[in-house]
Amino acid sequence: MKKTAALALLFTLALLGSPAHAQGDAEAGGKLFKRICGGCHNVGPSVRSSFGPQLNGILGRPAGSASDYQYSQAMKNSGVVWTRDKLVAYLEDPKAVVPGTRMIFWGLSDAEKIDNLLAYLQTFAEQP
Repeated sequence: MKKTAALALLFTLALLGSPAHAQGDAEAGGKLFKRICGGCHNVGPSVRSSFGPQLNGILGRPAGSASDYQYSQAMKNSGVVWTRDKLVAYLEDPKAVVPGTRMIFWGLSDAEKIDNLLAYLQTFAEQP
């Protein structure tokens, strides 16, 4: 009995403390992406940049490097590599991270929404 209770407790802790859970809800992030990002950015198989660059494989990618988008000089010369922390900071205040960026977005202050959005973006690996 004690062994079963201990296993159940470990399983529950693993679920509640898992990095995937702590890092956001990709489904909720997809809905948010469509609402606040999808007017300018695309993700998914065979996407192309539009008003903004496509965001497949954004994590680990140097800023200003999507080949099918014309970036501002500020973005191209920023030296930023899109890590999770850098994306969080950018989503909170784009112009603080890349002064002179052309991105028209005033920021997102809700940490849960940012986590959800990043969880969604992580589901899109670099596409050829």
